[in-house]
Amino acid sequence: MSNAVSALQGKLAPGEVTIREAGLRGMIVLRGDLTDKKLRAVCSGVTGVDYPGQGQANCVGEKGLCWMSPDELLVLVPYAEVAEAIALIDKALKGTHYLAENVSDARALILVEGTYGREVIAKLAPADLHPDSFKPGDFRRTRLGQVAAAFWMRDEDTFEVICFRSVAEYTFNLLAASAKAGAVGHF
Repeated sequence: MSNAVSALQGKLAPGEVTIREAGLRGMIVLRGDLTDKKLRAVCSGVTGVDYPGQGQANCVGEKGLCWMSPDELLVLVPYAEVAEAIALIDKALKGTHYLAENVSDARALILVEGTYGREVIAKLAPADLHPDSFKPGDFRRTRLGQVAAAFWMRDEDTFEVICFRSVAEYTFNLLAASAKAGAVGHF
């Protein structure tokens, strides 16, 4: 068996806004009835965080829940805990119509950290990132440049970006170029 490696193997672009790969993170796509009390309970139990509202992410450390669509959540756990988390989900939802799939190795997680991180993302995404419209805990599934991506604000100066592993290098370089270009001063 081979050792798992992250998509960018710890790549870092330091600066006033730092772009860095977060490393391996456990990611589970969970599709089902998001109003189901059993589904909500097992998600909160597996992650230790409150269930998010529509268009929200609730993350603490390496664990979290991200609302992806009306019937889809992204469950985040430490990489080594994915199999155990899926087993808990399977047990809790037995007899229910759902899908829980490990997508950890198909995705990459990139952090955007710094005072104008909001502008770094805003230059690339067709989303309203004005501070009145997008706050910590808000989540968007959209694109960055030419690739599908999702992102959320962990706090005022930190965004987490998820993209497909196959476009991780492009996404990282795009974010690094946006950061290097500097603040626009729009927000």
